[in-house]
Amino acid sequence: MKALIQKKSLAQEVATKIEEQINLGHYKVNEKLPIEAELMKSFGVGRSTVREAMKILANSGLLRIQQGLGTFVESLNSTREPMDQRLMRANVQDLDEVRQLLEMKIAEKAAINRTEDDITAMKEHLENRMIAANEGKLEECVEADIQFHIAIATASKNEILADLYKSVSVYLKKGFLHLYEETKIFQDTCAIHEQLLESIIAKDSKKAWNTVAKIIGHINY
Repeated sequence: MKALIQKKSLAQEVATKIEEQINLGHYKVNEKLPIEAELMKSFGVGRSTVREAMKILANSGLLRIQQGLGTFVESLNSTREPMDQRLMRANVQDLDEVRQLLEMKIAEKAAINRTEDDITAMKEHLENRMIAANEGKLEECVEADIQFHIAIATASKNEILADLYKSVSVYLKKGFLHLYEETKIFQDTCAIHEQLLESIIAKDSKKAWNTVAKIIGHINY
């Protein structure tokens, strides 16, 4: 199995450097960090990068941002890891368990709230999934499968559920491409995915929920 290399954003690199400075004692608890202009000059980055780095460190519990006063060291230890970073280091099985749980609720809500535009999008992605599966095109098949479920998430009209699903799917896709060597599992589940779409079109939320449960039970990761 190939090792996945995660590329850090510029903001994440700046956040890491500031965290290192805090750990080395350059800044103490409750001490104020330099103003944005100084940090921009020090790291050779733009204002938006500095602000994003501050947000990352504030979310992790290392910094606190006080409007009008500045940014201060809150703690010498990170107490809450940003979700994106947590997802990066999650294994495929854990990610897929989260995805499966989300899919059940998303399908139920999509059956209630879907629009005709949603149906068109779901049909398109499901057709692409089937074509790619039959042609043995793994990457295209995985992408179409994820886009099909993202379309269902969008149809749920619950933005939080949809955003959570999209976040998990970004990292799950990479894992699937390393986990599977062929498209057989996607061929075997074409019919049940068609049943899922039919239940959503029919606005049968109970059947949509149960169909996802069957899909989860059918696939052994």
